[in-house]
Amino acid sequence: MKIAFIGAGSTIFMRNIVGDCLLTPALAEAEFALMDIDPKRLSESEQVARSMIAQTGAGARVTATQDRRAALDGADFVVTAFQVGGYKPCTVTDFEIPKQYGLRQTIGDTLGVGGIMRGLRTVPVLWDVAADMMQLCPDALLLQYVNPMAINTWALAEAFPKLRHVGLCHSVQNTVEEIAHDLDLPKEDIRYRVAGVNHVAFFLRLDHNGQSLYPALREGYRTGRLPKPPLLMPRCANKVRYEVMEQLGYFCTESSEHLAEYVPWFIKAGRDDLIRDFSIPLDEYPKRCEEQIAEWDSQKQTTTKVCRSHEFAADLMNAVVTNQPYTVYGNLPNTGQIPQLPLGAAVETPCLVDANGLQPTTVPDIPPQLVALMRTQINVQELTVRALVDQAPEHIYHAAMMDPHTAAELDLRQIRNLVDDLLAAHQDWLPDWCRPARAA
Repeated sequence: MKIAFIGAGSTIFMRNIVGDCLLTPALAEAEFALMDIDPKRLSESEQVARSMIAQTGAGARVTATQDRRAALDGADFVVTAFQVGGYKPCTVTDFEIPKQYGLRQTIGDTLGVGGIMRGLRTVPVLWDVAADMMQLCPDALLLQYVNPMAINTWALAEAFPKLRHVGLCHSVQNTVEEIAHDLDLPKEDIRYRVAGVNHVAFFLRLDHNGQSLYPALREGYRTGRLPKPPLLMPRCANKVRYEVMEQLGYFCTESSEHLAEYVPWFIKAGRDDLIRDFSIPLDEYPKRCEEQIAEWDSQKQTTTKVCRSHEFAADLMNAVVTNQPYTVYGNLPNTGQIPQLPLGAAVETPCLVDANGLQPTTVPDIPPQLVALMRTQINVQELTVRALVDQAPEHIYHAAMMDPHTAAELDLRQIRNLVDDLLAAHQDWLPDWCRPARAA
């Protein structure tokens, strides 16, 4: 078996996935083909992978290459985890230019102008990966971990309808862990059902011992006992999600620092009281990137301990290989699994995985207020995908104009000027058709 990892220079993420595979008997003898364009980071990842194989005594082997086609040739599974343009310069640009217009962000990788720009940079590279896969490993399954998840998944399906792929995220399992932490419950005992769009999906069912956990969450929030300091991101208080639950009735899968910039309610000019009261961590993603870089630099000479992560990838691959059924939350094109949302949109639902691949569960009963919120996200995603598929630069501007947070802060002319500035700054990373000289 061959598992190709495109973007293997994301060493910590690669470590999690490869480590999970080495602890899964059906995958422990695989060839891991690591690929990255950065030779230094690729070499570091190769060393980590070899160290983990030595620790576990598994029969796996590792190859490392900067040649994407060589990594993909004959692969059974392909994992993508890359950031086109990197933290510097592209992520920094996505934060600094909007700030000049008074538009503040927290993460900037999923929706908003930051998410749109990341989609424009990322989708063409994913399309190149998909084109290579159709030639070199047409039956392989692509496990796509790159943000903006929904835009990427939708665009892949539009351009490569025969490609086997799924978008994977850890927001569902992370949220279960946070809820268990807040309520002092074992996470294994919580039962749940989730559906929506990636990062704006909701817990439609959330039970413990047959009883809904929502009364305890609401009572805890109203009395000030909840949320507790977060388990996974201690710096980022979790108040935004609780307030959205209080107002809309259900708990969102994505963290408060993400959710705050997907909606028009929390980050507002002249309302620093909202930033303070809801503990919104502005510029959180750049800070997190700097910390992760420093953490890795301090750890990379130490031996990597092999232990299970919370990612879905290894369990999903195991289910395909062994035909042992497994349920995963996967992002797939909507073929009717959420009938309240547009066909073709990338939606996140429970999926049964076995040797037949992924079979999504139908979820027809999402409350209308949640559907309405999801549609505001889909508007931006669809216009970005249309810009990419049709090579229509004007839809880039339309996508930014429809973004809930951007539209709440800026007028139409400001938005157009902001997009102009971002396109100019990113032009070395963008396809030719949307560079400013051709967008005029």
